[in-house]
Amino acid sequence: MKKVLCFGEILLRLSPAANGQWLEQNQMPVFMGGAELNAATALAVWGHPVKYFTAMPDNALSKDIANYLAKKNIDTSAVHYSGNRIGLYYLQQGTDMKNAGTVFDRAGSSFATLGTGLVNWDEVLADVQWLHFSAIAPAVSASAAELCLEVLKAAQAKKIPVSVDLNYRALLWKYGKNPQEVMKTLLPYCNLVMGNIWAANTLLGIPLHPDLIDAEAYAEHAAKTAEAIMQQYPSCITVANTFRFDKDAGIRYFAVLNKGMVQTVSKTFLTDTVIDKVGSGDCFMAGLIHSALRNYTDEETINYAAAAAFGKLQEKGDTTSNSVTTVKNIIAQNG
Repeated sequence: MKKVLCFGEILLRLSPAANGQWLEQNQMPVFMGGAELNAATALAVWGHPVKYFTAMPDNALSKDIANYLAKKNIDTSAVHYSGNRIGLYYLQQGTDMKNAGTVFDRAGSSFATLGTGLVNWDEVLADVQWLHFSAIAPAVSASAAELCLEVLKAAQAKKIPVSVDLNYRALLWKYGKNPQEVMKTLLPYCNLVMGNIWAANTLLGIPLHPDLIDAEAYAEHAAKTAEAIMQQYPSCITVANTFRFDKDAGIRYFAVLNKGMVQTVSKTFLTDTVIDKVGSGDCFMAGLIHSALRNYTDEETINYAAAAAFGKLQEKGDTTSNSVTTVKNIIAQNG
């Protein structure tokens, strides 16, 4: 059975307690993550054969990580062992990746320094039916951006569908290239685009419409954003936009799916409490891929992806362990 290949940088998240309490506690939890690995983990939980491509140094720590991923039914045979370090980031407990206190320590990582022409993509893609990456991967370094383009061209040559998550990280993109300059070279190879209207504006230059940025008109704005993406990038046939808003200590969440001129809006999900925001969007992306491979209807697709993302908000760490049954129960209980 062919696999989903998730391509991107592996990261270790160090999660300090607030207000410097981690110094008094003499401890700091460590979670394994990275947008594409988070998606891969969800897909593996939902029963899909998954392969993961990243780069790690050839040392004992990396072997521990590879063994851990193998236990989660993630094929690590494509991992490229090279370079000197794994990227780290520090994120205070209970916050998300957009928090001003987020600290990245990933410069010079194995993934960031992996050059083109070193990977046999014919071999890596031989058993692959779907390729997924996020906009974080090309944001890491110029060489990482070139590596993204290399694998996308290889996937297109094999007619492998490609999905992209328009993750934007303001703390990245430090190597002198404008994000739009890079992303506009990658989007022509993508068939499924996921993000939100603000990320599409920042990464692709898709216009924002101030008169449509309110609770009643977000779906209409999403339709305009999706139409613009599909017009500029004819290979893209599906666009999904998410909307997650803080509501006191909780969250209001819904999502929109556009295929051509047809739009489907998910249920609205509400919660008064959030355990961990990290990885919610990655879960949504995995939900879209899962639904495509299971031939879900558009309504089933957007509700499954939204419920998977919403459910992740109640799980600690970067990845989900919620089963397909649990996600479908979330759909039934909300909205």
